[in-house]
Amino acid sequence: MISDYFLLAISSITHRKLRSWLTIIGIIIGIASIVALISLSLGLKATVEEQFEAFGSDRILISSRGFQGPGTISEGLTDKDVEVLEKIEEFDTISPGIALPGEVKFNNEAKFPIVFGSKNSKDILESTTDLEKGRYLEKNDKFEAVIGSSVAKDLFNREIRLKNKITINGKDFRVIGILEKIGNQQDDTTIYISLDAFREVFGKTNEVSFIATKVKQGVDIKRLQKKVEKELEKARGDENFQVVTPEQILEQINQVLGVIQMVLVGIAAISLLVGAVGITNSMYTTVLERTRDIGIMKAVGAKNSHVLLIFLIESGLMGFVGGFFGVILGTFISFGVSEFSTRAGFKLLFEINIPLIIFGLLFAFFVGMLSGVLPAYQASKLKPVDALRYE
Repeated sequence: MISDYFLLAISSITHRKLRSWLTIIGIIIGIASIVALISLSLGLKATVEEQFEAFGSDRILISSRGFQGPGTISEGLTDKDVEVLEKIEEFDTISPGIALPGEVKFNNEAKFPIVFGSKNSKDILESTTDLEKGRYLEKNDKFEAVIGSSVAKDLFNREIRLKNKITINGKDFRVIGILEKIGNQQDDTTIYISLDAFREVFGKTNEVSFIATKVKQGVDIKRLQKKVEKELEKARGDENFQVVTPEQILEQINQVLGVIQMVLVGIAAISLLVGAVGITNSMYTTVLERTRDIGIMKAVGAKNSHVLLIFLIESGLMGFVGGFFGVILGTFISFGVSEFSTRAGFKLLFEINIPLIIFGLLFAFFVGMLSGVLPAYQASKLKPVDALRYE
C-alpha cells in the first residue's frame, strides 16, 4: 500500500511540473547553502588543525598579552625573559623571535612583506614546512635569508633564485633557502633572517615579540606551563605575558569557528524556510485541486490517515528532491571555493562529507513533510459528501 502512496505522490508532482520545480528550487537553494557553508567551515577547521599538528603538540609559546601572531606589534618580552626560560631544564630548544613588515628591495622594486627574525628559525621552520631549494638558517648565519614560496615567485616581477641578493631596510641579504608552498598567504610571503640581523636592520635592542619553545620528550606540558608562568612572574614582577600551548590556541580558534558556523547556517536556514513556505503553499493549492479526488477515495473506503499519509509523502518527496539537488550543488560550490582559495594562496581543505550529505537529504525530506502537515491534515478532514460536491 505504501508503494501506491508513493506512486500517487510522484504522479501528482509530475502532473504539475512547472509549479513543482518552482517550489523545489527554494529547498535546493536552502540545502545547498547549508551544505556549502558547513563543508567550508569544516574544511577551514581541518586546515587549521593540520597546521597546528605540523607545528607539534610539544610546544609552548610565550608572548606579551594581546599578541596575535607574527606581524602584529606587541611589547613586553625581552632577553631577560629568555634567560629565565634557559634556566628551565625541561626545554629542548628556546627560540625567541620578532616579526615586523620591512622594506624589501629586489631588482629595483620595493615591497613590504613580513620579516621574521629568530634565534633558532631552523627549529620552527622544520616543524611547519619543507625546503624547496637550498638550506635552513644555521646559528652562524647573519646576513642570509630564507624566503617563502610566494616571495620567490610572485612578490616581485622577477623570480628570486638561490644566491640572489635582496635588500632589507637598506642591508643586503643573500638568499640561501626557498620554502615549499604552504598555502597560507602570510607564511608564503614571509622572509626569515637571524635575530641578530633583524635587530641590526630594524634598530631593535633586546626586545622580542614571542618565544617559541620545544619541550623535552616525556615532560608534562601542562605542569611545565604552570612552572613557566610562576618563574616569569617571579622574575618580571608582573603578569604582562601569556603562556599557551598549541592545543589552547586551537581550542580558542575552534570556538570562534563554531560561532561563525552557527551564524552562517542560521542565515542559510532563512532561505530553507522560504522553500518550506513554498511547499506549504503548493500543497494547499494541490488539496484544492484534488478535493473531488479526495471525496472519491473516501467514498470507496479510504481513511483519514490514508489521505493524510498520501499528502505527507508528496510534500516529503518534494523536499527530498530539493535536498538531492541541493546537496549536489552545495558540494560543487564547496569544491569550487576550495580550489579558488588554494590558487589564491590560502590552502582550504575539502573532502566529500558523507554524514553531511545524508543529513542534508533527511533534513530536506523532514522539512518537506513538516511543510505539508497542515495541508494534509485539512485534506484528511474533508467529508466525502462535501468533497464530491466541490467544483
